[in-house]
Amino acid sequence: MARPMKWRKVCSLPESKRFGPLDSPAGVENRVNMTVDEYETIRLIDLEGFTQEECAKQMNIARSTVQGIYIEARKKLAESLVNGKVLVIEGGEYRLCEGLGNGCGRGCHRHRRGQRFIDDVD
Repeated sequence: MARPMKWRKVCSLPESKRFGPLDSPAGVENRVNMTVDEYETIRLIDLEGFTQEECAKQMNIARSTVQGIYIEARKKLAESLVNGKVLVIEGGEYRLCEGLGNGCGRGCHRHRRGQRFIDDVD
């Protein structure tokens, strides 16, 4: 029997979901899809300065899982930058956090921005 999926905890959805060259055609072949949980690993590790271990704790998953997610996310960023493809952030296996005080730590976007995102609630 397969092990049940463990949802990755994400503090907030990205403010912008599409990135890329302004002159890029909108076709599917010119697009890279990044999941919200991949975005969260990039945010926590590269922007907030978390270690993979700290990121794993924040997202409530194993460090080895963070490592795999992070590697895939960086490949997608590189493909978008190097090949001039549009990066679209959507989907993935995640649940939004409930804000500081409910298991969130120092990297929680909701805490840092000082507001609660109503549109982020499931």
